[in-house]
Amino acid sequence: MTEFAVWAPGHHRVELVSDGRSSPMSEDPTGGWWRLDVPAAGPGTRYGFSVDGGPARPDPCSPWQPDGVDGLSATVDHAAFEWSDRAWRGTHWPSTVLYELHIGTFTSEGTFDTAIERLDHLVELGVTAVELLPVAEANGGRGWGYDGVDLWAPHHAYGGPDGLKRFVDAAHSRGLAVVLDVVYNHLGPSGNYLSEFGPYFTDRYSTPWGSAINVDGAGSDEVRRFIIANACMWFADYHVDGLRLDAVHAIVDESALHVLEEMAEEVEALAAHLGRPLWLIAESDRNDPSLVRSREAGGYGLTASWSDDFHHALHAALSGDRSGYYEDYGLLSQVGRALERVYVYGRDYSPHRDRHHGRPAGDLPRTSFLGYLQNHDQIGNRAVGDRSAALLSAGRLKVGAALVLTAPFVPMLFQGEEWGASTPWQYFTDHPDPELGRAVREGRRKEFAAFGWAPEDVPDPQDPATRDRSVLRWEELDTDPHRSVLEWHRTLLALRRELPALATDGPLDTAVEVSDDEQWLQVSRAGVQISANLGAEPRRFPVGGAGRLLAASSERVVLGEGWVEVPADAAALTA
Repeated sequence: MTEFAVWAPGHHRVELVSDGRSSPMSEDPTGGWWRLDVPAAGPGTRYGFSVDGGPARPDPCSPWQPDGVDGLSATVDHAAFEWSDRAWRGTHWPSTVLYELHIGTFTSEGTFDTAIERLDHLVELGVTAVELLPVAEANGGRGWGYDGVDLWAPHHAYGGPDGLKRFVDAAHSRGLAVVLDVVYNHLGPSGNYLSEFGPYFTDRYSTPWGSAINVDGAGSDEVRRFIIANACMWFADYHVDGLRLDAVHAIVDESALHVLEEMAEEVEALAAHLGRPLWLIAESDRNDPSLVRSREAGGYGLTASWSDDFHHALHAALSGDRSGYYEDYGLLSQVGRALERVYVYGRDYSPHRDRHHGRPAGDLPRTSFLGYLQNHDQIGNRAVGDRSAALLSAGRLKVGAALVLTAPFVPMLFQGEEWGASTPWQYFTDHPDPELGRAVREGRRKEFAAFGWAPEDVPDPQDPATRDRSVLRWEELDTDPHRSVLEWHRTLLALRRELPALATDGPLDTAVEVSDDEQWLQVSRAGVQISANLGAEPRRFPVGGAGRLLAASSERVVLGEGWVEVPADAAALTA
């Protein structure tokens, strides 16, 4: 608590700014680190660093930014928090059910503490882990979180460091694991001062969102250490169980040891030290199984990866959407291909890309991949943020839920999906800089003009009403059709717990029969059949096993001797 240190290579003078005074720091003989011991410092001490006489900037490893991204940092005594989860030993990954939520819109107040009040709902639903969208300090009081700039500091508007700890502790007390979304491919544009300290960024690569992180160029050793140490910090100091790594395809690393593989090695060692499993979950659009393949087999050894192919195929088949990258999808047989092989495009020709895409997943465990009908990206990156509930009938929404929650993947739901929430999930920001706010607004409208949207119809990200429209309306839980959709999700998740076959991780335990012409699909998994009918007329499906009806999304499902009749836009589970 008394030593202050900062990496600032190649500079002539670095000073600690605290209590209105500037104190010179001493440079290590090698490595570019500057240090100063301040015996009087303690928890909550405000401080910053001045480089070569410049203004005081927050610590690149600031644990807390009480006044936002432009204010001074504050010290945190992590040992002072009284945890009640000493007996927590984590949960079993293959049987995990994830629930993605955004602290700022999960409740109207938008804080860690008010989110705690809704955790019992998730337990009753059957969720086993919550995944928080990024909580790192970003400019303003509202936003998605993907423009964070103080990567070590939980957002002050959500409740800061202690607020996050209270949330994790409360989740663990209910048997819920916590996954935290982190962004290591870029930093936000406002309050980003890292380049004033050292070579954190490179102009050799670029990302769609800003300068690329320097993980393989000159001076990159400490940048890699910054990223990996940050990952380990969330596990050790905040007791989280997993990290979701945003857009890893935008982390360009041409060194022999990819930074993600190095991270996986260190996290595995930390898991052994802490005595509980720790997860690393990648988001990537490359359909690259090497992310989750073991390091012994030449992969990175991450726990799991998102599977956008399954989402795209299922969304397009249910909704008829063929815009943008959905032009590659739309056949119900592609849903079956994803269920059997993970990827629709596993080194197959993609018309949208006009090239071959992906690589086969082979015999990898299917629980190395996440399956979902909705997530923050696939909703929020639509012009008006319309959810599946706004695009599909209640019947088709239930068919989608049945295929996701019985798939061989680890399933994930997005907040409110379980009751078909009427609220959209729109893109919102809170940049104090008017010029930056204008650029974001115009960029958003220009992006969707290519899809035929009039500028006035695209919500203004800077308007507080855009965030407000995205806040869940919990009162919907007790009204139809939301109540019926919720009960269907609860039924499916209860079956997933009761039937081990629905939480297996074998690569060859899923077989699919499908007709694109008649619009039906039947999935068989270890004695369980999921029969889905998207056609216009009722259809009879053969039933194996004991011929028992486990669940039906419609009252008009009829079970006969060796068959089950499923009406249009409905699904039935039999065994």
